[in-house]
Amino acid sequence: MKQIIMCPELHKFASCAEFAAEFSLGAGDLVLTNAYIYEPYFGKLDLPVHTIFQEKYGAGEPTDVMVDAIIADAAKTGCKRIVAIGGGTVIDIAKVLAVSDGGPVDGLYENVANLKKRHELVILPTTCGTGSEVTNLSIINRTRIGTKMGLASAQMFADHAVLVPELLSSLPFAVFATSSIDALVHAVESSLSPKATPYTKLFGYKAIEMIIKGYQKIVKDGRECLGALMEDFLIASNYAGLAFGTAGCAAVHALSYPLGGTYHVAHGESNYAMFTGVLKNYMEIRQDGEIAVLNTYLAELLGCETGAVYDKLEELLNQLLPKKPLHEYGVTEADLDTFTDAVMNTQGRLMANNFVPLDAARVHKIYQELY
Repeated sequence: MKQIIMCPELHKFASCAEFAAEFSLGAGDLVLTNAYIYEPYFGKLDLPVHTIFQEKYGAGEPTDVMVDAIIADAAKTGCKRIVAIGGGTVIDIAKVLAVSDGGPVDGLYENVANLKKRHELVILPTTCGTGSEVTNLSIINRTRIGTKMGLASAQMFADHAVLVPELLSSLPFAVFATSSIDALVHAVESSLSPKATPYTKLFGYKAIEMIIKGYQKIVKDGRECLGALMEDFLIASNYAGLAFGTAGCAAVHALSYPLGGTYHVAHGESNYAMFTGVLKNYMEIRQDGEIAVLNTYLAELLGCETGAVYDKLEELLNQLLPKKPLHEYGVTEADLDTFTDAVMNTQGRLMANNFVPLDAARVHKIYQELY
């Protein structure tokens, strides 16, 4: 059984200038990023690189339309190396660019078994959530078929993953909250996965501890302490990425994709909308095994009985990002059937990692309870 995948070389630098010098950024590089990230941290370095600013192609998480347009413009640069500096959207697009032959992204989904890496890939995360710098997965909202879908290939691993805490120094609190909750979900889902191993659980449980303790300090001492904690959250996100890169994510992510894709809810927030609802349904089906280990671990961190861990966890998370019922996002009763069908028909890759199997009736039940 595969124990853990650790493909990219992992680097850490104190500053963006130190990274740029060490990696000799130059004319053969295409930097995919956002202007509001690039200008303050790299603009003053006068690097002779090509740049593509993702926001010029649309707002929000990556869609097939956005990615196709960026692929076309990237092909014009003739670059040899892609340097992704950003959050989940930028990183997901960069992974596609690394294997793209210049054609539409739909073609990559249709030919995933035969993808080839065409460009060296360097990834610098600027949020503390995706862990995507160490995974081979890209999530694209496929507007032409109406749902988000993962594209995964060993060819989509970065060659180098680079942690620069300086890049998170101006992260807005709302983005911090949604991204770090996403990392927490990664850590929990990967720890409960049937593909979990002692190695993935080592990283997953440590990420859970670091994130929850960080949240507790923020609640106790106020948001002004966040700057001092940002490096810990960046590392925790990376740990969670190492965990789910092997063990996978599961129903929380699967159920969140129709909500995010249809109503444009941020990824971390849509995950939070499903998080404890999925865990409570797992517990209705099975109370022993890894979920008992997880609940004991959470109880120690949260200072409560094991039977109260999900409510106590939600109480803590609500102080960073208040949870909303699905109807407040615009979800209708009719959507619950549509969402259920989308999960069962398009998210088999994720649903295979559930702690216990969930059928369509159970998925619909979860949506109904969260509605």
